[in-house]
Amino acid sequence: MGLFDTVHCEYPLPDARHQDLESQTKDLERLLDEYTVTRDGRLLRHARRGGRGPERDVEWPIHADLRIYDLDPSGDGGLLEYVVRFTHGRVEWIRPLAEASNAPGLPPPEDLGGAAPDTEMSLLANLRRERRDLEKLLAACDGHWGYEDPVYRFYHQSFKVYGLQGSTQAIVRTLQSLAPDRPLNPWFLEIVGSGTGKEFRPEDNARWTEVTRPIVEAFFHARFFLEMAVRYADLDSPPRPLPSGYAALLELFGLR
Repeated sequence: MGLFDTVHCEYPLPDARHQDLESQTKDLERLLDEYTVTRDGRLLRHARRGGRGPERDVEWPIHADLRIYDLDPSGDGGLLEYVVRFTHGRVEWIRPLAEASNAPGLPPPEDLGGAAPDTEMSLLANLRRERRDLEKLLAACDGHWGYEDPVYRFYHQSFKVYGLQGSTQAIVRTLQSLAPDRPLNPWFLEIVGSGTGKEFRPEDNARWTEVTRPIVEAFFHARFFLEMAVRYADLDSPPRPLPSGYAALLELFGLR
């Protein structure tokens, strides 16, 4: 049958007798994760035990139909199947599969009055609008002088590696402008903080990697997110399933 995810549904089902069933779905990431459809219609992805996956429960933004299924408790060996329609991360309705197949298709996000400024749809719109500037910045952080030479300067033990900090800060400012009302991921900000605001001092040569490696690391992380922003700037709606680079962008802006 392949991999699946488990879904617990607290949101009222059409038939209350099925409320406590533990359903499966293949419409998410199929990583054997556990989700809950909450009473107020949100989809939560639960933290996983054992060190892999999210360290905390996170709200999962979704604008799609989610099919969930379980064995029919009547004992006839068939499947009990429901479709949960989410619009902008909230349940619109839950219907048996037979009824849902006759329902109108999920409208595009713009036909639903638009998303709030801090939503995933707003981020996608900003990526599309700023795509040209994002591409220009990525080009400036690529090639010989923007990428090859600064990394070489680290290994050559040259003070010119300190110049990478300007590129990192420019990228961070640009990324933040894509969702100005959302704080960036705290781990990312910690990495950036450790790798910026440094001035070369002769005594740094005696502990070169300790001082300058954070500069290179911060640049690499910032450049990664910039590259992902360019790569997924042509999306009109959230992809399903989520590519890892796009999911990383959601993590950066606290949308996952």
